[in-house]
Amino acid sequence: VQLQASGGGLVQAGGSLRLSCAASGPIFGTDGMGWYRQAPGKQRELVARITKIGTTFYGDAVKGRFTVSGDNAKNTVYLQMISLKPEDTATYYCHFLIRGRDAWGQGTLVTVSS
Repeated sequence: VQLQASGGGLVQAGGSLRLSCAASGPIFGTDGMGWYRQAPGKQRELVARITKIGTTFYGDAVKGRFTVSGDNAKNTVYLQMISLKPEDTATYYCHFLIRGRDAWGQGTLVTVSS
């Protein structure tokens, strides 16, 4: 299984970005999808995730600003980010839970300038 993330980049504070991550390979359905992020010198943290039945969970730092969604037919997860802040600067990693196993994307860098 391979995950390909896209959509990162440089944006000014207050701006928006949309990340996408598509999984390919022998998947046969996922148990959940989501996004984590890691800033330099910090631990990886949950940004948002969505279960196979559509229940969503968000990290406290992004609640009300980020929205996670998924397309099970396309094995794709999205992250819509608005009102971005400099502290959102990090490498964002998509994550799929497939038959109890973790699969990670390669990471996409989001930089928010002040």
